[in-house]
Amino acid sequence: MKGIILAGGAGSRLYPLTLVASKQLQPVYDKPMVYYPLTTLIEGGIRELCLISTPHDLPRFRQLLGDGSRFGVSIEYREQAKPAGIAQAFLIAESFIGKDSVTLILGDNIFYGDDEFYRAFAEFKNGATIFGYHVHDPERYGVVEFDVKGRAVSIEEKPKHPKSNYAVPGLYIYDNEVVGITKNLKPSARGELEITDVNVVYLKQKKLRVQQLARGFAWLDAGTSSSLHDASAYVQTIETRQGIKIGCPEEAAFRNGFLSLKQLEEQISKMPNCEYRSYLAEEVVAEAKRLQK
Repeated sequence: MKGIILAGGAGSRLYPLTLVASKQLQPVYDKPMVYYPLTTLIEGGIRELCLISTPHDLPRFRQLLGDGSRFGVSIEYREQAKPAGIAQAFLIAESFIGKDSVTLILGDNIFYGDDEFYRAFAEFKNGATIFGYHVHDPERYGVVEFDVKGRAVSIEEKPKHPKSNYAVPGLYIYDNEVVGITKNLKPSARGELEITDVNVVYLKQKKLRVQQLARGFAWLDAGTSSSLHDASAYVQTIETRQGIKIGCPEEAAFRNGFLSLKQLEEQISKMPNCEYRSYLAEEVVAEAKRLQK
């Protein structure tokens, strides 16, 4: 399975912050926002990644992430000249996807808790898998309706009268048919290729699985100034309380076997003295060495 991080868009809801840097390069507590979706894909065992962004911002992402080798993955870059919907990512990355299945994650979505995503990656065979997350303001999102047996029966994009409180968060898993399905989509009234329309096609084909996320699972959409602040506060609270890092791709790569202990230490040696380096050296590496004794 391959992974796409969609980090495009104008970031207008974060103006004037986005005059300085793209939305997905803004800090969420102690890391750039893009570190969080990157970590989610690495934790899920995905090693071939494609990052899609604007022509203006791509050089900054390349500078930040490079070819991905320091995380034990490969990262390709694709240009989204003009935002035309989430589903456009499959057309932009068609040659990258090839004949594989693909996971798409939005660059401003942060997930934490449980292992439901990773089990979904491991168990995925065909069709499509998306997720349902209970929210108090479903009209802001794609909304999935379930029958009494918990099966999805409808999906609507930002409905005025939501049929449930289950929103679809920004992580989607598809088989290779997604490229052909996207090519046959008609743009919506706002001129975009809607990801909800992709999901509706799979639903009509009875190939869509919607997995409800547990109550303890956290989904943060850091696309506005207030939600960016809330996400930072949440990450700070968890990290301070538990003494761990959320959204640390080096740690995820090491724990998944993408980096050896020696390779991780080499990466740490290149970092300046800071809390991030101290965490990797004094917590992750030190723990690994203790367990080796």
